[in-house]
Amino acid sequence: MRLYERVCKIALALPGVDERRSHGEPCFFVHGKRALCYFHDNHNDGRVSLWCPAPPGVQEEMVRSDPERFFKPPPSARGAFADWLGVYIDTIGDGDDDWEEIAAIVIDAYRTVAPKALVADLDRKSG
Repeated sequence: MRLYERVCKIALALPGVDERRSHGEPCFFVHGKRALCYFHDNHNDGRVSLWCPAPPGVQEEMVRSDPERFFKPPPSARGAFADWLGVYIDTIGDGDDDWEEIAAIVIDAYRTVAPKALVADLDRKSG
């Protein structure tokens, strides 16, 4: 399965998530408002990556632990993406372990931006 299709499968499985283009890239939103993640295929770097909001401290920890795999996305002029986590996904194979980690990152992002009622819905469905 192609990278974009794998990301779609993960993101669209979450309650209230839809997809549309934003800033020229595929983006997944919670209820069409809060950005959950961006899929970037060559964001001026020749790489395929996923950008996700991250809970406080996670970006710094992940980038420090594995800078070949994780990065700090460049912030926009308004400061958007400053605390987001970037993940290079173009080196990920079809192994379940890597994709389970990507799913966990997307779910953490969801918990960061989704309304409490949707997070509770997610917990009921996965519990």
